[in-house]
Amino acid sequence: MIAPATLEALFREACEIELQAFKPGNVSVYADGHDMTVADFRLSAEVSAGPLCNPAYSLGEKIYYAVKATREAVGCNTNLGILLLCAPLVQAAAQSKGEPLRQALGCVLSSTTIDDADWVFKAITLAAPGGLGNASEQDVHQKASANLLEAMHLAASRDRIAFQYSSNYQDIFDFSTRLYYNVISGRIGRNWAALLVYAGLLSRFPDSHIERKYGDQYTGMVKARMAELGDALLKAESPEQMLPLLYQIDQEFKSKGINPGTTADLTVATLFTVLLEDSLNA
Repeated sequence: MIAPATLEALFREACEIELQAFKPGNVSVYADGHDMTVADFRLSAEVSAGPLCNPAYSLGEKIYYAVKATREAVGCNTNLGILLLCAPLVQAAAQSKGEPLRQALGCVLSSTTIDDADWVFKAITLAAPGGLGNASEQDVHQKASANLLEAMHLAASRDRIAFQYSSNYQDIFDFSTRLYYNVISGRIGRNWAALLVYAGLLSRFPDSHIERKYGDQYTGMVKARMAELGDALLKAESPEQMLPLLYQIDQEFKSKGINPGTTADLTVATLFTVLLEDSLNA
């Protein structure tokens, strides 16, 4: 069990590490993009941490009030995906009584309610993510008639965040946290390890945010470039040697409007999971 104040601090820390990682196509301390700045993301993390970790809120309320605080602070959607992914992890860490985090998370996901789904539908509508569109079942513009896990199952084939709910965070526990633990024990620090997580995820899974906007037009190119980047980073004598390539790929992606936003969200959730596990195991 982790106290709310500690959960808030760990959430903000995960968000900051992700911003320190030079993620091509996305916002970082190295480059703004897509009409958003590092300051927007830092403020979003700061104002959303309180409602996200409020023990008086249900899972759905955590997400809605964190999105509402973000919207009021920065006026755009900087962190909907982050909040959707991190809220169940917060709930699991707060409720854990010694069992592994993933086991506690499974209990949280399996006990979601229709009320949770309603709050999340309102949060998504408020955040107004790009390329949302309409769905034939459990459309977020309508009142929910299924619990949150059931609604996420319906969207899992087209959205990587929904897939995490439906698979008990398979990408994170079976791939990205393992990748992080493997590389962090070596010579690179956690900011560069976060970049390897981002590149590893993108080289393995299509990004939902990109595909909502462009279909699979850029999927192969992004996958290849990120596989190239990951291999080069692992072989480099010093991570800083990668900066010219990173600036090149960042400009290449942003000139085409490519923003791997879902993968950035998954990177934050990976970092948050690592921090939570370390805290629970301390």
